[in-house]
Amino acid sequence: MLHTLSDLMGYSAHATDGEIGSVRNFLFDDITWEIRYLVVDVGRWLEHRNVVLAISTVEKPNRENKTFNVHLTKEQVRDSPDVDTEKPVSRQQEIALEEYFGKLAAWVHRNLDCGPPTPTGRKYPVHSKEDPHLRSARNLFGYEVRGTNGEMGRLESFILDDTTWHIGYLEVKAGKWLLNRTVLIPTRWIESVSWDNCRVNLHHSGSGLTADLQSRV
Repeated sequence: MLHTLSDLMGYSAHATDGEIGSVRNFLFDDITWEIRYLVVDVGRWLEHRNVVLAISTVEKPNRENKTFNVHLTKEQVRDSPDVDTEKPVSRQQEIALEEYFGKLAAWVHRNLDCGPPTPTGRKYPVHSKEDPHLRSARNLFGYEVRGTNGEMGRLESFILDDTTWHIGYLEVKAGKWLLNRTVLIPTRWIESVSWDNCRVNLHHSGSGLTADLQSRV
């Protein structure tokens, strides 16, 4: 099923032993355009800390109840590595996430319906060297989307396929050239992203874009 990513922000996240907070953001790989992690605001439960949860531990979003069910306990969520989700994730942080959630993912498949929780409590180092490919989805909202013949509009959100967790489309508010309509632009059209200039560059002119968001989601 296709979802507008911004609509999923605010969904509640539920561990196996209770609610843990609300989804605030998503981290994706800007080469493959696949969602890798959810960012959950746990509020007062963990002193307003944001936690990062691997997609391998999360079920498909429940649109009716506006929830994400997570195959982790609250203790496992609490012991997840600290990550500054407002910046590109450091390589060391990513290694810590992969190590922690990789072990948890293997445990989940073995013990989805039974057995004691996996051991937790290991502390992970946090450093500052950045991995340029693991990015915050929310931070791209508002970026200029520019085709080969000029600006096409502003990025409002992404369209996600919850079967593959792949971002297939940009949701773009087009300018006057298309009567300010919201259009979908395939991520395969992206040539590069200029992070310094807050711009998504396409290798396509955008001619023939007519698809409304409602017709695809």
